[in-house]
Amino acid sequence: MNATKVFWFTLVFSLLVALNYTLRPVLEWRAPIDFLMIALLLVSVRARPGVAAFAGFTLGLLADSLTPGAFGASALAMTVVGFGASWLKAAFFADNVALNLIFVFVGKWAFDLLFLVAERRLVGADLLVQVVLWSPLSAAVTALAGVVVLLAVRPVLGAPRA
Repeated sequence: MNATKVFWFTLVFSLLVALNYTLRPVLEWRAPIDFLMIALLLVSVRARPGVAAFAGFTLGLLADSLTPGAFGASALAMTVVGFGASWLKAAFFADNVALNLIFVFVGKWAFDLLFLVAERRLVGADLLVQVVLWSPLSAAVTALAGVVVLLAVRPVLGAPRA
């Protein structure tokens, strides 16, 4: 990446992190958009698996700083999702809108599943409702927002690495 692309990528990444802590609480949706996951997946499609895992760990610690009761759950989940997403994107994903929609959906849902298991706050029927109803809805909303972001930044950042 040249300096201009690095600048724009850093700006978009910072904007997504800022939106997660400014716009998301204002909306107060039951199935909110996860801007941190969009930022992580944006890094994952453009970086090697180790860099994506480190970005996931860092973003996870940032998210965990607000939930001391489950400290480490987001860091673990985002590290796994970042590494896995980067590895999968490098292995066989093309630059296709439908595949990116599925990619973001699966990434967000996988994060929610790992986070819910790691935090051990919900059990039984509450965990089942969260996993089967609310997590897929949140993943769908995040996937739609993620595709909009990816389409918006494509002219500036170019296509992700193959």
